[in-house]
Amino acid sequence: MAKKHTSQTTISPETQQEAAVMAKAIQKQGQNKDQTKLIAQGIQKGIALYKQQQKEKARQVDKQKKKTRQSVPQPAELDTVQSSKTNDTVQSTRSILPWTLLLISWVGFLSLYLLK
Repeated sequence: MAKKHTSQTTISPETQQEAAVMAKAIQKQGQNKDQTKLIAQGIQKGIALYKQQQKEKARQVDKQKKKTRQSVPQPAELDTVQSSKTNDTVQSTRSILPWTLLLISWVGFLSLYLLK
């Protein structure tokens, strides 16, 4: 059987006091203490639910921030990527230069040999 997830949250005394004050503020004439107490409990549950939703939103925002931090390369990683790109271009330039000079020299030697 699947267990039901029940979350029992303890309601702080400040929240209880706020709920009692709000319940008394909206109390109608002829309303007894039990009814006011029930209204205060409903307000407490509402406040607890609101706080829980705000915590969940904050968690989601933190997760999103963490994802964006991980997906954006760090400055050290940027330096590594940029240096590897420049190394590749320098490497390719260095490998082309000797072959070009060799080819020019052979063309020069052949032209001197054929002109004599």
